[in-house]
Amino acid sequence: MQDMIKSGSSAVTLLSVCKPSQLPLSVRFLCSRDPNPKGQQAHSKNNGQGVVKKSTTTSRTEGSWNDGGTGRGKTSTVRQSPIFPKSVFAAGMAKRTAEMLMKKSAVVSQDQNVHVAEPEGMTTRRAAKMQPPDRPLSAAEWKAMKESLGNSERFGTGMMSALYSSGADLDIAKSLLTFVAMETGTLSYELLLRYLTLCVSGGHDNEVFDVYNIMLGSFPSLETGASSLFIKSFGRTARWREAVNILHRLKKIFTPSQRNYSDVISAAMLHGDTTTAWALYDELIEKGLSPIQETWDALFKGHSSTYEEEGKEAQTMSQSEIQERLLGILLFMRINQIYPQHSLASSIKTWFESLTGENWTGSWTDTTPKGVCRCCGSALESIQLTQEEYHQLKHRVMSDIIEGKDVFNKTTPEELEKFKAFVKKKPTFDVVVDGLNVANFSKDKSKMSEMLLAVVSELEHQGLSVLVLGRKHMLRPSRSWERHNMDLIRQKAHCFFTDNISEDDPFLLYATLHSGDHCKFVSRDLMRDHKACLPDGAARQLFFKWQRGHQLVVDGFVALGRRVRFQSIPSYDTIVQSTADSWHLPYDDTDDRCTYEVPQRWLCLFKKH
Repeated sequence: MQDMIKSGSSAVTLLSVCKPSQLPLSVRFLCSRDPNPKGQQAHSKNNGQGVVKKSTTTSRTEGSWNDGGTGRGKTSTVRQSPIFPKSVFAAGMAKRTAEMLMKKSAVVSQDQNVHVAEPEGMTTRRAAKMQPPDRPLSAAEWKAMKESLGNSERFGTGMMSALYSSGADLDIAKSLLTFVAMETGTLSYELLLRYLTLCVSGGHDNEVFDVYNIMLGSFPSLETGASSLFIKSFGRTARWREAVNILHRLKKIFTPSQRNYSDVISAAMLHGDTTTAWALYDELIEKGLSPIQETWDALFKGHSSTYEEEGKEAQTMSQSEIQERLLGILLFMRINQIYPQHSLASSIKTWFESLTGENWTGSWTDTTPKGVCRCCGSALESIQLTQEEYHQLKHRVMSDIIEGKDVFNKTTPEELEKFKAFVKKKPTFDVVVDGLNVANFSKDKSKMSEMLLAVVSELEHQGLSVLVLGRKHMLRPSRSWERHNMDLIRQKAHCFFTDNISEDDPFLLYATLHSGDHCKFVSRDLMRDHKACLPDGAARQLFFKWQRGHQLVVDGFVALGRRVRFQSIPSYDTIVQSTADSWHLPYDDTDDRCTYEVPQRWLCLFKKH
């Protein structure tokens, strides 16, 4: 640092607004030597739910359950809503449902315009909130502002954060640094880090280079935040190889993040060094990290004909090698059930269409309710599990969820064994109903048993063998649980009522899987906690596929005298898939898809013959 100043280097431009006579005599103390300011730690690891005809059947009670019916033929399927693709798992459905319910239940508060007094001190804090200036200030002006805001020791870092948040001009930030340096004789690591963040976000890469030199000369080490920012900035310039060096230094301390790898891989591809890019990609995968979509986007773009024509593509890989590597990315997406965003899907489409002599054509499309591509007419993979997949899933659910180490936090060994014996002596079920969950679909607590009865009656009307799971308190007559309705339910379906402290879901999963692959279940519970009990991604993805093909959700509101409808169950699997002459990629075209939802739009890639 001193050497740079003595030699008259122009590198320290962030301090160029200071007159030399105003700077502290010992420039080596300009920056604090503490790389981890108070409250900041260096991390060792970086870590993506009628009119009822009265039955004459009598009810029977057996132990802790009431049971009716002796089994019904599987002569019909569950009546589903004809509207497509209205499924609880369709992308954006959660958001649209929430908005609809808010509109239906919105009540204008009479107190909406009543002024509520602010807590004591709130007005003062708001008044004291830092408002960044709209121009560079002199040291005297900064000093006056600092005093007006209480003369806080953290004025510099707080104001730099405010400048970053407001997108202020770089010269304003420079003038703040000058003031702090003149007042304290030092620039702390934290203040420089916040200034660095402002520079990187604003694209001021030359300024980043200067900050890099200052921080390297003033601190013994750089923590993850600064290193990541330098990688990002250097990676988009001609000095991108320095980003590779920073990444290698980072690896000596901890595992870099996916973003760190992505920035360097993108830089290498942009500058034609495919060898470095793929070496780092392999390293990323070996470390068990899942690449971010920008990484894949860079790889597909880098191998497209556009880059070849511009002479940026280093001829170190044959087309067949490149094709094998990029198709491997699509297989990775399939195995891990990852959906490309529209921008990435566009890059994939461009790459396929650029393949010399292969005649690929890509189109944006969707599917029919039966799972047929509207573009090429190909049938998509079935949502139904193969026999091998079903037995594998059944084993995993039984061992990890139903018989898992925490199962007896949800029930008792005696109750679970009693339920298993109950299911074993019954005919297989067509539908298992989570009674309490379905009943709670009614917002009117006095209509809960009526809601459950309507759903059970619809299923019985379709000739299905139904099991209703409930809790013992549902058998006690009350405002919510009318005796007449509960008696009718026990006449129309097999019923098992657990202890009030038990959870229904393990019983529901056991009965559904025990009954066979044809059996569906009715619940609004998305089973995310239970899916999380499965130990690996492959098992969780298999569970999610089975769930999407077997879960029934009541569609809309149930009106007295009207038949109950259920949301559609898709017939096809939403996953990256291929044939000898086609690829179909479900892609994200919305920002409001929840993690348990699947996209509704597809990229169809097929070969013209």
